Amino acid sequence: MKNYLEYDVLIIGTGIAGLSSAIKLNESGKKVALITNRSKPEESNSYWAQGGIIYMDSDDKLIDDDIQAASNQTSNSLAIEHIEENSKKIVDEVLFKKAGTTFTKDDNGKLKFTQEAAHSFPRIIYNDDATGKAIEISLLNYLEKCEHVDLFTQMTAVDLITPSHHGIEIHQRYETTKVVGAYVFDQKKEKVIKFLAQKTILATGGANALYLHHTNSPTTRGDGQAMARRAGAELSNMEFIQFHPTTFYGPSHHRRFLISEALRGEGAKLVNGSGERFMKKYHDDLELAPRDVVSRATINEMIENKWDCVYLDITNESKPHLKKRFPNIWNHLENNKYDMSTDLIPVVPAAHYTCGGIKVNQSGETNLKNLYAVGEVSCTGLHGKNRLASTSLLEGLTYGYTTAEFMLDDLNEDVYSHLKIRDWSSSQEEVDMSLVAQDKMIIKNTMWNYVGINKSRNRLLRAKAMFSSLHEQVQKFYRGAAMHDELIGLRNSVEVALIITNASLRSVEN
Repeated sequence: MKNYLEYDVLIIGTGIAGLSSAIKLNESGKKVALITNRSKPEESNSYWAQGGIIYMDSDDKLIDDDIQAASNQTSNSLAIEHIEENSKKIVDEVLFKKAGTTFTKDDNGKLKFTQEAAHSFPRIIYNDDATGKAIEISLLNYLEKCEHVDLFTQMTAVDLITPSHHGIEIHQRYETTKVVGAYVFDQKKEKVIKFLAQKTILATGGANALYLHHTNSPTTRGDGQAMARRAGAELSNMEFIQFHPTTFYGPSHHRRFLISEALRGEGAKLVNGSGERFMKKYHDDLELAPRDVVSRATINEMIENKWDCVYLDITNESKPHLKKRFPNIWNHLENNKYDMSTDLIPVVPAAHYTCGGIKVNQSGETNLKNLYAVGEVSCTGLHGKNRLASTSLLEGLTYGYTTAEFMLDDLNEDVYSHLKIRDWSSSQEEVDMSLVAQDKMIIKNTMWNYVGINKSRNRLLRAKAMFSSLHEQVQKFYRGAAMHDELIGLRNSVEVALIITNASLRSVEN
């Protein structure tokens, strides 16, 4: 492969948002590059989403109730309006018409709807307890028919390219700051190549794998946020990390198995170590209170009583129903010697969703020319400080599609000349992977203990000092070592950990 490639649009990330953008752009006949650092493109946060996706009718005005209520009135009304006006037709066109995504139906062939926390009525369609998997696989299958999209796996974006910073001539410093592509590390060939494009879309997901306990793909390490910040993009609401109240308390290698909110939507109760249903002490909506409320209540119960976990009780439902409605959760629990029809399910909170991100407008534009962001890596303001359940897939699908639609009228420039952009230069010294692993654990433990559910000024100041020192060390390490996906991730992780910590510190001091 030569040291550069040219496309009309470069999309970084293969979750629901990136795939939605690629599918829409394919219709224009423009050349699209779609890249992921994983060996399999389905390995994304979207794939692991269990609960479902909101499917609204024209009379469902979320702006007046549930989204704002869940966020404690901190959501962006423009983003909610954008979802209301566009989401249903995009679900119909992309998921039903194009991809043929399967959703659970009743005996008459009609879609079944479920309710989740902070929703005032059932408006969520689902595929058992593996909705994200059904959507992701159907979109990837449809993508195979898209002749104008080239999919690249095991390709890790390193940095966004801006001529004012990466140009070979001094006069390029005076150009308007704009993104013309990205440096990308080819893991198989162990070399960095230049992807030049008219427009670049970041769809890299959140930053929840920075925490010791999380529900996400290991790729959610803040790559997109870090690259955007280094290029000069504005970030917003980075302190708003949502913790899911119910993940399985059992053997874990940091990524905890999610116990879907749909269980509570269908009647599961939360009880503490004494068998007491405790949510009545914290919120009138009990188990269907917003996620942040339930997570804090759970942690409070655990700390006050020195319990390792709390429990979900859905033993009122029959075994046949539970096995049919929640097959993946049933199998996971069964493999861990639990029968959810008779046993209480041990659960603890874990980092789940990054509500903040790269600040964008309703067209997906950042403050940098030619740079767009969609999905969890972006901040449209839809979620405010706490996301309403099952809005994540909807936001990714909707903004991925509408952002691509918006940029179609502006894809009329020449791709920036690769001859005017410097080739990547890096050391060839072998990476000490034990150092990378140790530094990652420092980040995870510090984020969990000091920048977690319960924050304080003293904890955050301690975290800031630790991350500031580690950031300096990692930068020196990065400059002196050969390129590696894990090293790229470490560099981005410590930068975003410091960003989240600083944002959290400003929040507690105001």
